[in-house]
Amino acid sequence: MPLRRVQKAKPLKKIPETYAIFDNLININKISDLRQDSLRISIDTKTKVDLCDSSRGGTSRCRKALQANDHDMGFKDKLAPFGILNVMTGLLTILFGVSFETSDFIVDCLEHWWSNNKEQNSHIKQLVINLDNGPRYPSHRTQFMKRMIDFADKNNLEIVLAYYPPYYSKYNPIEHCWGILENHWSTTLLNTMETTLQWAKTMTWKGISPVITLVKITYQKGVRMTKKTFNALADRIDRDASCQNTI
Repeated sequence: MPLRRVQKAKPLKKIPETYAIFDNLININKISDLRQDSLRISIDTKTKVDLCDSSRGGTSRCRKALQANDHDMGFKDKLAPFGILNVMTGLLTILFGVSFETSDFIVDCLEHWWSNNKEQNSHIKQLVINLDNGPRYPSHRTQFMKRMIDFADKNNLEIVLAYYPPYYSKYNPIEHCWGILENHWSTTLLNTMETTLQWAKTMTWKGISPVITLVKITYQKGVRMTKKTFNALADRIDRDASCQNTI
């Protein structure tokens, strides 16, 4: 019999709730942008950066071509980027983790970002967070929601999680920042932590250099609450009826 390639299943491009989710998201964003006491940010993680001498596929005008490894050399240290974009001002913050992108890592990054920005945002009562519908921070992830509730209580903030529909993460504003960063450092070898952080510092988004932070904490996977404990927090979460089955 002839050899046949394995056929990849094509991802869905739209779910029945897509339009309802977009309508809900656009309304939330519009109201936030008009409120003086509301701040809208966009968050996302980026693919981990391998610290190695492999080529990143970029081109440059240097006199001598950069020499890179021609194949994967095995075990590599990695950095996990997490970005927070102030949608209105264009200020980008990137926190690089040395561990896993867990719920605790994500909310710790938000805590760190807010502690550095709350003084100039002392009038803010509501934080609207644009985020994609990926597996790292869905609203049914118990540890993530518990940490977000704790974050809201600690800082006396109303937190609004404004999700993009599944398969539409490219519309999340911070996605454009990742493209700029990848083009910016594609011509170098990101073989050390210091090199990677320095290159990230020299990119610009809307003419502004990002704030770069290294998170040295090691996080454990699989941290979650029991269903009974999480249900006790259910009344703290107000879900949109048209979207509650998708986020």
